[in-house]
Amino acid sequence: MREQYVTVAGEGVHETEVNRSRFICSLAPVATEEEAQAFVARIRARYADATHNCWAYVIGADAGVQKANDDGEPGGTAGTPMLQMLLRRDVRYVAAVVTRYFGGVKLGAGGLIRAYGGAVGEALDAVGTVVRRRMRLVTVTVDHQRAGRIENDLRTGGRDVRGVHYGAEVAIEVGLPEAEVDGFRAWLADATAGTARLELGGEAYGTA
Repeated sequence: MREQYVTVAGEGVHETEVNRSRFICSLAPVATEEEAQAFVARIRARYADATHNCWAYVIGADAGVQKANDDGEPGGTAGTPMLQMLLRRDVRYVAAVVTRYFGGVKLGAGGLIRAYGGAVGEALDAVGTVVRRRMRLVTVTVDHQRAGRIENDLRTGGRDVRGVHYGAEVAIEVGLPEAEVDGFRAWLADATAGTARLELGGEAYGTA
């Protein structure tokens, strides 16, 4: 696994104008190719009256899935520069759709490449990005009496709490940077007078 990757902070839209043509870039974080395709379909439906709805997406921390589509623009002038912008900015698990409403002035191949790539770059700046880091998943098992305080301490401390499950005891799943596991174990023992159990799980990406 890569140590970290960048993705968009959330779904968002940013609009630019180039020579009277409107370029509306819609961005969304997506976990799978199916989610990316569903997002593209949703945006295409939203702007069904547009001249073009070009798209690109990158799935995988290693950018293992890369797809782009020009949607009727001259080959390589829309989807490809959009994809290249995502890759240049090291953004992963993201889908981008640039909707164009033609304004009557032809931009030429170079102009289109700059407009589509630029629309994605400006949208990334406007929507914002977050770093997702490689994490070790751990499960904290604690009695009901202490669980509320421990969960609150974890959340207020900025920990990546992934789930809380109630049974005879309370199991709290947390994502930790690998280097912090030992320190976390010591903190937990102190916070619960040694009554909590810590079980190491697999790896995943999370916000450190």
